[in-house]
Amino acid sequence: MSSRLVTLLGTTVRQQRELRELSQRELAELVGVSQAAVARIERGDRSPSVPLLERLLAAMDLQLAVMVEPLDAQLDARMAELAARPLAERVSDLGLDRILDRLGDLPHVLAGATAAALQGAPVPVDAVEIAVRWRDSARFTAWLRTAYGQRWHDRWGEFGGVPVEPEEPGAHRWLTRYGELRAVMCDELPETVEVRHGERGYRVVPLIAVELADPGAAGLLRRYRSRAHPAATDRTR
Repeated sequence: MSSRLVTLLGTTVRQQRELRELSQRELAELVGVSQAAVARIERGDRSPSVPLLERLLAAMDLQLAVMVEPLDAQLDARMAELAARPLAERVSDLGLDRILDRLGDLPHVLAGATAAALQGAPVPVDAVEIAVRWRDSARFTAWLRTAYGQRWHDRWGEFGGVPVEPEEPGAHRWLTRYGELRAVMCDELPETVEVRHGERGYRVVPLIAVELADPGAAGLLRRYRSRAHPAATDRTR
């Protein structure tokens, strides 16, 4: 199951549960699973089986319906919705300061889709993305432990069960008590520019460098531009 679909299903379960004023524990008891299982599904950390999803929905007097749409139409709609909102509102929703204030003096800069969003690009940001030097890895590991960091397990498709140290094999992606954090480990921090939002300044990788270094963010930016300015895109081909 794609990560987009897992996230969508988790969000749907959470929204419907909250509409019915049920706690995660109450829903779990109705279905016969643990509260932790419901929490992982709602966060998008676990891909629910179809029978389990049907039981969760049935417990809320709902049933699963299936439809198809053009590939990535959901992503296009999300970027269009972001583009229509004020930049200040989009930045506020990122919740950056909650993590950044707690990183303290750990050298880092904002990278990837996070950096692109701070520079005005209407791209989805699912986790705070930073660049960290390899020589600061021990300090980063110590911070992750104090933040109760759990590392993403590629094989299990959820957080936990693997060493948190960046040197160990695995995705550089952690769930902390302050939110999800992703890191690009590098020998030297990339050149940055400062962008200001409200009273705060952020050191970010310039947009052009993001597009060169981050294929995922670059693909999102190309996708948005091709739909926002299709004629201009056609002329550059």
